[in-house]
Amino acid sequence: MMLGAIVGDVVGSVYEAYPIKSTTFPLFSRWSRFTDDSVLTVATADCLLHGTEYAPAFHRYVARYPDAGYGATFYQWAMSGSTTPYNSWGNGAAMRVSPVAYAFDTMEEVLAQAEISAAVTHDHPEGIKGAQATALAIFLARQGNSKAMIRQAITARFAYDLDRTLANIRPDYRFDVSCQGSVPESILCFLESEDFEGAIRNAVSLGGDADTMACIAGGIAEAFYGGVPASIVQRTLACLDNALIRVITAFIERYGGGEDKLGLKDQTVSGKL
Repeated sequence: MMLGAIVGDVVGSVYEAYPIKSTTFPLFSRWSRFTDDSVLTVATADCLLHGTEYAPAFHRYVARYPDAGYGATFYQWAMSGSTTPYNSWGNGAAMRVSPVAYAFDTMEEVLAQAEISAAVTHDHPEGIKGAQATALAIFLARQGNSKAMIRQAITARFAYDLDRTLANIRPDYRFDVSCQGSVPESILCFLESEDFEGAIRNAVSLGGDADTMACIAGGIAEAFYGGVPASIVQRTLACLDNALIRVITAFIERYGGGEDKLGLKDQTVSGKL
């Protein structure tokens, strides 16, 4: 329900500036935090909950969380109050799209809304493509499709090369914020995983844009594996504030069957955060 994406962001936040090439690392530390990936994922969920437009919501969330680590061009766009997209092909459109895959019931609706959510900033064809590929992978995963089917569908529609292996990619892979240079690799991190945590570890281990790639891989993995382990959820929630948790809770209640299975409401009431 987008928690997987937020977990990936928080786990990856430590390793974006300090890349590693291993799947063996602490998931959480004193430096773990949420970044722009989580902020804009929640902003997207907020829009879907209330039927509001994306651009004004992104402006509000950036103003509320100005130090979340946004890309320079996006930050300038948001702070200027602009509603004109800037033809970006960056992976920012893909990192924030996971709620779209849960708010709609058909592939056509998911693809259309993914494009709308992307195009307010990332109207370059590669930016839209990255958002749509991520949203479609999550949608297909939550529909119970196999990894083979997800791989085939993404390859056929978007022409991403998903026949590579992480072992071959990892040695020479470097930080890349483009959709075309990070979204296929993030999807592969999910495809090669055996469980949710493995997908997150795979994404960080490539040594690239760790928080965003783990965000993308985590969003798909949550849908495919049927959720996020409770212990990982709780460690992630401890890094969020109550305002973010309230939106997440409301989104899960509406699009996840109306149940607060993870006790998110208790988190906001307890004052532990």
